[in-house]
Parts: sequence; C-alpha cells; structure tokens
Amino acid sequence: MGQPDQLFEVARHTFDTPEFRGITFIEAEAKTIINHVPGNAMPFSWTINPYRGCSHACTYCFARVTHTYMDMNAGADFETKIVVKINAPEVLRAQLRSRRWHGDHIAMGTATDPYQRAEGRYGLMRGIIQALTDYRNPFSILTKGTLILRDLDLLIEASKVADVSTAFSIGTLDEDAWRLSEPGTPHPHARMDAVAALNDAGIPCGVMLAPILPGITDAPEKMRAVVDAAIAAGATHISPILLHLRPVVREEYMGWLQASYPALITRYEQMYARSAYGPKEDRNALGKTVGKLIVAAGGIKPRAHIAARFARERKAKGPAKPKQLTLI
Repeated sequence: MGQPDQLFEVARHTFDTPEFRGITFIEAEAKTIINHVPGNAMPFSWTINPYRGCSHACTYCFARVTHTYMDMNAGADFETKIVVKINAPEVLRAQLRSRRWHGDHIAMGTATDPYQRAEGRYGLMRGIIQALTDYRNPFSILTKGTLILRDLDLLIEASKVADVSTAFSIGTLDEDAWRLSEPGTPHPHARMDAVAALNDAGIPCGVMLAPILPGITDAPEKMRAVVDAAIAAGATHISPILLHLRPVVREEYMGWLQASYPALITRYEQMYARSAYGPKEDRNALGKTVGKLIVAAGGIKPRAHIAARFARERKAKGPAKPKQLTLI
C-alpha cells in the first residue's frame, strides 16, 4: 500500500505524554493520504491510514512489517512508536477535489487501526469523515476501537449522502486468548456492543471473525460464541479469516507463541511451512464450519431498517450474481 517515504515527510516532532506513558508519537506531514492498492487481491482499491504503528499490539498484525521500512522494528517499536499524519484531513480534501479523483470507494482500517489510542488525542477521523461527507465519497471502516462511537453523529450524516459501512474485528470472546493476543484492544464484549450500537443507529456493521488462531480460538464452541453474539448485535455479515503469517510478522508471532503456547509450535511450523496463509483445505474448512454455525444460529439478521435498505438497493441494482467467499 505504498512505502512510508512516499507518503509523508520526515517527522517534525517526536514526544511522549503522561496520559500515554510508554507511547511515543511521531508527527509527520503527509504528502498524500489516499493510497492505491495494486492488483485485485483485495476487495478495495483505495485506502486511508492516518496512523502507522498501532498500540493495539495484536501479536499477529500483518502491518507490523511496515515499521521496518522506517528503520524501526516490527515488535515493540510498532506498538509504541506511532507515526501520526497530522495533516491527513487537509491533504484528503485536496485529493478529493482533484480532477484526477473519481469518487471511488475508500477503505479505512485495512492496515493499522484508525481508532487506536492515538485517535483519542488527535481526532483525525472526525476531519476525515467530514471531508468524505462533504464530497459525498463512499467509504468503509474496519476497526477494533470502540472510539468509533464518538463519531456516530458524523457517520449518520455521511450515510445520508454516500454508501457507508463498518465492521469490527472480533476473533474471539475468550478472555485468556484476547488478553494474550490483543493486549491493547477494547474488550471483545465492548466491541460487540459497538456493533449493536452502530446497527441500531442505521450504520451497517458486520463482524470479521478474524483472525482465527489455530489451536487457540478455532474450537467450534469458541467460534459459536462469536457468531451468536454477532447475530444478536445485528451484524450485516460474519466473515471468518484464518491467521496468516507473512515474513517478519511470522517471526514476531512465533516468538509470542513460544512464550504463551509453546505446545503449539510444531503445529504452526508444519501448518505454515509452505504458505503464509496456511493450507487451503484448512481455510476452506473454516469457512464451511462458520457457515454451518451461522445457519444453526438462525442466519444473519440485520436490523429491520438496514435490511429494508439492503432490499431496496438490491431491487435497484437487479439480481446479484452469486459470489464465493474468499478467505484472505
């Protein structure tokens, strides 16, 4: 999604503050903020990432490698040295009004989380959402941060003029697995409450049951708990994704696994020996298992006002072509 030196100038200020003890903010001036995603592997072509690095400290985060582009490490530096693109809203407005921009859908939260702790200090997302609203530009947000509810008023206004959707990443409701693998994130039950709040407000919100950690969060009863809670929260979709371990991230994750679940080391070494995405049969099996859990729970049940809107949109667009879920 672009090398960092193509996206912003050198940092102009670096500091830490008592209320964020242990976290250093590196303020930077962005050159551009809408990033093009090459190829067609992702279901989106454009992204916005106002931050680099993430205090959520998820052990498996695939974005960890991006810190190595800036001569920082993918471990502690990624979690505690957060690059803040302080002029993101202003740069976004300049790009949106450019004749070269055609109003394509923009995805946020596809790398580091826009609603991590730093957002509480900088509030960049309010300016970003307002700019997208003013230009009637469609967008989506994937997050683990319940801070998104602070911007519910703006999301409601945006949804009146553009297609807006959201999703929460909730891989498990298991307390031990959550605390060990995602130590900086809001409690998964708080995230599920946020899913319900967004859907109740008319903002479509789904759940990414992701990532599923083999041997840790993949037990059917653990996944069933997430599925049941997501359906109760009105989730517009429930999409499972098996853990993937790319180079650099793999080394970080395996070090954590050795310390937290040493008995699983051999299983992981075998499972990810040939592919960072794990065996295809395992990915397919996961999709089928979750699909059965959804059916057994009565199926997806979006809130009535959202379901009615989806029905109108489907009618306007005509019959949808069947799609096959790809687990990335």
